[in-house]
Amino acid sequence: MRTIQLNGRTPDLADTHRLATVNYGHFTSMQVRDRGVRGLGLHFARLADGNEEFFGWRAELDDEHRLRELILSALGDARDASVRVSYVPGPYPDGPPDVVVAVAEPAPEEPAAPLRVRIDPDFRRQWPEHKHSATMGLFRAQRLARAAGYDDALSVGPDGLVREGTVWNVAFFNGDQVIWPQAPMLRGVTMVLLQISLTMQGVPWTMRPVPLSELLDFTAAVAVNSRTVRQEIASIDDLSYSAGDKLADLMAEAWQSVPFDIL
Repeated sequence: MRTIQLNGRTPDLADTHRLATVNYGHFTSMQVRDRGVRGLGLHFARLADGNEEFFGWRAELDDEHRLRELILSALGDARDASVRVSYVPGPYPDGPPDVVVAVAEPAPEEPAAPLRVRIDPDFRRQWPEHKHSATMGLFRAQRLARAAGYDDALSVGPDGLVREGTVWNVAFFNGDQVIWPQAPMLRGVTMVLLQISLTMQGVPWTMRPVPLSELLDFTAAVAVNSRTVRQEIASIDDLSYSAGDKLADLMAEAWQSVPFDIL
């Protein structure tokens, strides 16, 4: 199941050439289940913010309705899928950006294998608060980590503060509460939804600066994004975490209580 549509239609050769040769834009990724999406409004808000930042294009009143129609058009008969909605430059410099909707197989429901993570002090995303197309740096960090015998990379800034993984947010546990790093980074939709759900369930959590030296104090860590809500982090460099399964289970329980928004 692989589909891509440009403004609600199959792109022709000229469109495909333009999309393949212009690396500019921003996007959001979501998991669709039975035509529902958790945090759909947050995804739409992310896209509106990206349009203003990268295209100087303010959201119009019917944008969300149009986006729903474009997603449904690309889904076709599929009810479960991985969906990526991107805004890219249109054919006219002064015109609105184009919308690309890519549909693929849904992410597996079972948790992925625990990660062995390498700290990368050189990996930092540009415009970290936005989910944009400048992804070469993060995938280079991931490639270097794997070449060194790890699974993925964790960004630590020049200030010594933990930021984020390559394509995921990180959460820690110290035995008393969940700790989310506060730093220049992407506030992932999944992370925000989990924070709301943890609050509703009475689970203590905080978002604050996490210095590199504090990693020794944590008992567990997980990687969080729309595909891997509860992926354990087995180790960061040579530091192992033994209670990752407990934190992963806590996140899974919180995630199950997040409602779906129907497309």
